[in-house]
Amino acid sequence: MENRYKAKLGISIGDTNGIGPEVIVKTLSDQRILNYCTPVIYASAALINKVRKALSAEHFQYQQVQTALDLAPKKVNLINCWEEDIAVEPGTPKPESGKASLDSLLAACKDLKAGMLDGLVTAPIDKDNIQADAFKFPGHTEFLTSYFDAPESLMLLVSDVLRVATVTGHIPVKEVAGRLSYDLIIRKITILQESLRRDFGIQKPRIAVLGLNPHAGEKGLLGNEETDIIRPAVMHLKERGHLVFGPYPADGFFGMRQYKQFDAVLSMYHDQGLIPFKTLAMESGVNYTAGLPIVRTSPDHGTAYDIAGKHIADESSFREAMFLACDIIKMRLAEQKPVL
Repeated sequence: MENRYKAKLGISIGDTNGIGPEVIVKTLSDQRILNYCTPVIYASAALINKVRKALSAEHFQYQQVQTALDLAPKKVNLINCWEEDIAVEPGTPKPESGKASLDSLLAACKDLKAGMLDGLVTAPIDKDNIQADAFKFPGHTEFLTSYFDAPESLMLLVSDVLRVATVTGHIPVKEVAGRLSYDLIIRKITILQESLRRDFGIQKPRIAVLGLNPHAGEKGLLGNEETDIIRPAVMHLKERGHLVFGPYPADGFFGMRQYKQFDAVLSMYHDQGLIPFKTLAMESGVNYTAGLPIVRTSPDHGTAYDIAGKHIADESSFREAMFLACDIIKMRLAEQKPVL
């Protein structure tokens, strides 16, 4: 694969009353990113013009195109997903902003599925505000897993210092223990291993698995999930030559910085993995959906309604999401290149 290949990246706008449009315009105002990819924003010219004006982003320029087949190289592209001029009310979720986020996502996914894009970077949605007949999911991860017909996926948070995946995703904490199973943990570790090899080029990844309970169950005193479910799954894989270790007590594991000894960490539930991750890498972290046939990344923050419209949102995570998507796409293309 030639290093000069520039990925065609679709960008969904997210909730238009959150910080998504702001971080997109800020990221793409630095034209150096065009050396790495050809971005296409799925939104409307009217909306993007409002954001550009509000930010005084004189360096941000784009070209409107009809379809993803018409993308202009070395330029930011924009595809209109709606004609109406929707009101922008930063910080306030509205039916119009939820509908816009869904229209943008569906249009980008349609082009990605048709092979007109190489990957997708999603700005934050409001998981409640986006709900509709076409979106009855707790988040992007679940929607994309269904849309692209993947049997299973994995939420993987990525930064320069830490990679963390989660066995369970957007579910209530009280349901976590009931969802865990020997087979589920093995499937999630397998997806993680394959992604580390295929998408990150780590041929023999070292993976740490966390326990569910305090002190990893304290030999059954504080819970049996470790002895009955997690440890047997870890041992099964270890006996087959995989570098999988644990279960580790989560507090000591992160407190002693043991994550530095591993290529990735598998947590049992959302906050167990995301709290330490965001503490260490909030501004530069990226959310990657492993296990899909397509490449999708997003910033590791939400709509941030509390600062929307104040023009102080940090675009670092969104920028890193774009760079990671480019890197993974190139890695996958290199794998497909025949050896001469």
